[in-house]
Amino acid sequence: MHPKTILKILSILILILSLFMIVPAVVALIYKEYNAFYSFIETIIFTMMISILAIVLLKKAKEATLSTKDGFLLVTFGWFVAALVGSIPFYISGCIPSYVDAFFETISGFSTTGASILNDIESLPKSMLFWRSLTHWLGGMGIIVLTVAILPLMGIGGLQLIKAEMPGPAVDKISPRIADNAKYLWLIYIVLTIAETILLMYGNMNLFDALTHTFGTVATGGFSTKDSSIQYFDSPYIETVVTIFMLLAGINFMMHYSFVTGRFKTILKNSEIKVYLSIFILATFFITFNMNREMYIDVWESLRLASFQAASILTTTGYVSMDYQRWPYFAQGVLFMLMFVGGCSGSTAGGIKVIRITMLLKQAVNEMKYLLHPMGIFTLKANKHTVKKDIVYAISGFFFLYIAIALLLALIVSTSGVSLSTSLSSALAILGNIGPGFGNVGPASNYYFYPDYVKWALSFGMLAGRLEIYTVLVIFTPFFWKK
Repeated sequence: MHPKTILKILSILILILSLFMIVPAVVALIYKEYNAFYSFIETIIFTMMISILAIVLLKKAKEATLSTKDGFLLVTFGWFVAALVGSIPFYISGCIPSYVDAFFETISGFSTTGASILNDIESLPKSMLFWRSLTHWLGGMGIIVLTVAILPLMGIGGLQLIKAEMPGPAVDKISPRIADNAKYLWLIYIVLTIAETILLMYGNMNLFDALTHTFGTVATGGFSTKDSSIQYFDSPYIETVVTIFMLLAGINFMMHYSFVTGRFKTILKNSEIKVYLSIFILATFFITFNMNREMYIDVWESLRLASFQAASILTTTGYVSMDYQRWPYFAQGVLFMLMFVGGCSGSTAGGIKVIRITMLLKQAVNEMKYLLHPMGIFTLKANKHTVKKDIVYAISGFFFLYIAIALLLALIVSTSGVSLSTSLSSALAILGNIGPGFGNVGPASNYYFYPDYVKWALSFGMLAGRLEIYTVLVIFTPFFWKK
């Protein structure tokens, strides 16, 4: 491993975050929020001084080549450091008096979880709300990916960072050069951001609300500037726009690139997208049918509410257009099942991911075939390509660890005195980067009431879920530190 190189890249990351904080500082000046403005300026000066000093002192580390271990350390500590730095303005401004709460809110932002401890969101300065949503946007595609785009200028390769950070079982390539990959991904990300912002403003949202809710949508994060989330706007048009962009954000970004370059056959042949959209359509149908029968809501309104909430939970965004805990139990059950799925690999969504669920199902079917035909040869395929056994093993291991961590988190949460349903829901919503769950952490509640030790545990769960379990857990194993 190369500690100097790792420290230097972390310093670059801190410097990038400092520069991004200039944006909410400007927002603070526009709205004349001087206390918030000074909090951002103080944080910017402090973090820039530390990062620049570290970069100068570590100048000789620029020739080092990153190893696989370096990549895992950088990504894990990169997200942790981002949360540490990003929480400072919330804390020193007094907007979030407890540092544990400030860290929880910030790691929730960068991990695109959307779980909050704020009881009165609308009372916060707009600049702080902007920074809160901006952490979503930065975390969505990955601060590390942004860092990778400039690492070649520093003489440092970034392939190991991408492998460690990118969601999904495998990393597809757009360009032969990893830095170009990061630039293409960010370009697509920015185009989606601009498009949704314009469409939301067309629906009579002001620029501030349009931007902040776009950040939460394309990053599948879910932070809103309103206590009642999207329900506040009471607009079918806005809900439709957000639903469409949540679904787009839940699709592998490599497919977006294929669309832009006219490779439509690649998209049509992609089995993960087909399963992803099928799950969404089926979930929407079942919820609509159930609500229309038991709540006697107009079928079109049922369809609107069902499609929005199904997309929100499936893509792990966590926006709310209605308190779904008032829905019939069957409809709630469908949403609960979606918490185990998540979006596509290579998207900004969290969760187990559709491709893993599909592979596990196919493998289960193959195992049943083996029972009937012990001498048979049954291969596993995805997009008409044979899937290697090592990938199947990795997916199986991931699924086991995911469920194990969820159960462990639920056990820790239960020690705070909440019900089993709330404990399990909290664990699944946190690990899947969804945000709102059921019970005491439903859409009308938040995570404020938990004691500090539970918030730290859930913060770890958000980080593990965002970085897909292996990346975080591997650094806690003895064999990771052996030469």
